[in-house]
Amino acid sequence: MDTAGQAPVGSQSHDPDFPERFRAFMRTGWRETALDVTPRAEAPDHAKRRADLSAAFPGETLVIPAGVESVRNNDVHHAFRPASDHVWLTGGHDPAAVLVLRPTGGGHDATLYLHPRSPRDTDEFFTDRNLGELWIGRRHTLAEKSVELQLHTAHLDELAAVLDDCAPGRTRVLRGYDSAVDARVRSAAPERDQELAWVLGELRLVKDAWELEQLQDAIDATVRGFEDAARALPADRPVSERLIEGVFWLRARHDGNDVGYSSIVGAGAHAAILHWTRNDGQTRPGELLLLDMGVENRNLYTADVTRTVPVSGAFTPLQREVYDLVHRSQQAGIDAVRPGVAFDDVHQACMRVLAEGLAGLGVLPVSVDEAMEKDSILYRRWTLHGFGHMLGLDVHDCAAARKERYREGHLEAGFVLTVEPGLYFQPEDDLIPAELRGLAVRIEDDVLVTPTGARNLSAGLPRTADEVESWLAARRGEEFRLP
Repeated sequence: MDTAGQAPVGSQSHDPDFPERFRAFMRTGWRETALDVTPRAEAPDHAKRRADLSAAFPGETLVIPAGVESVRNNDVHHAFRPASDHVWLTGGHDPAAVLVLRPTGGGHDATLYLHPRSPRDTDEFFTDRNLGELWIGRRHTLAEKSVELQLHTAHLDELAAVLDDCAPGRTRVLRGYDSAVDARVRSAAPERDQELAWVLGELRLVKDAWELEQLQDAIDATVRGFEDAARALPADRPVSERLIEGVFWLRARHDGNDVGYSSIVGAGAHAAILHWTRNDGQTRPGELLLLDMGVENRNLYTADVTRTVPVSGAFTPLQREVYDLVHRSQQAGIDAVRPGVAFDDVHQACMRVLAEGLAGLGVLPVSVDEAMEKDSILYRRWTLHGFGHMLGLDVHDCAAARKERYREGHLEAGFVLTVEPGLYFQPEDDLIPAELRGLAVRIEDDVLVTPTGARNLSAGLPRTADEVESWLAARRGEEFRLP
């Protein structure tokens, strides 16, 4: 199948026009080599997940693409990142790969269709910018990939015939990741495909032991990245937000795959912009700096952590008052986390503390009880977002799950979620005292629901105001270096 969004080989004006004599010469004289491939230790976990999905849809064909590369500009592509559901089921990271589960008498047979390594009897390996090994490096053979993932593999060229043979009423596709697959398989009813998406989302809610190891790995790397950022943050002069972003990105690329999302480095009033990712401002001594950053590890699990630090090294009395309020809110949320607790109860625990604090600051125009009423929520003017979200392969994990299992559901052991209350006083807000305008604080940690309560997986970073000040001072006295 063709890869969507990619210019045909040789169609660009800068593509070389190789003469046939050169092409024939290039096809000769290559030694066959094999990769030393061993089965991944986590392959049984992926097999169990496929079995769980199979049990949910007996007798039906299930198609789960990895997605395709997307164009950034002209023939330059964004770095490829496979669809999370595909990764969760296979462990594979190859672009354009497609997992097909076909029903058998006892469940499903799984086949992963993908591009194998470039053959030497065609010109692909030296002419194709997207697939050629002299352009992008050695790929696995089908046999090598099968050994690595412990999964039957087949050439992607065979997929079209397989999909054409699928009965629309007995086939479900995870849509939106590969336009060629979407077009190939007719949908008998859109809700059938939507059901596949939400079942996958709900199966991913509870993390297994290997997934928890991956999340802790990503979080530990994130802690190191925050320490790097602190070392690069001077107390006495401005620096670019992008300098801090770049320092953290260096850690993400060194210790992991990349950042799990666009880093938010908000200095001063920029911190009041929830998804500030332009990062084109500067820090200023005396102001706060909000850092919302997470490393995505090499198996694509991501952390999501926020800290707000005083650039000068010490909070002013007003900054500390707001910071302490947000910390009390976060602690109330963490204290509420345990199996069986409604997701909304954690939200309410955090929000009530914020509402009470806003009343104490003289900001709230009504009583706390009135502000907390569902047809009011006036306190949300200064916080906007909820207490947190699920975390895993996606920074906003399991987003396709039904509301009754997620935001309108109850927590279960094995869930990993963020607890991240914040207060944001916009610079142009005329309903608050002038000294609050442009001040913003968020504190975010990654929390595992245990059988008896909660465990803060990102406890390697300080949370209280005193701890943050001491931590920042200690990091500034250290030399920055990667191992």
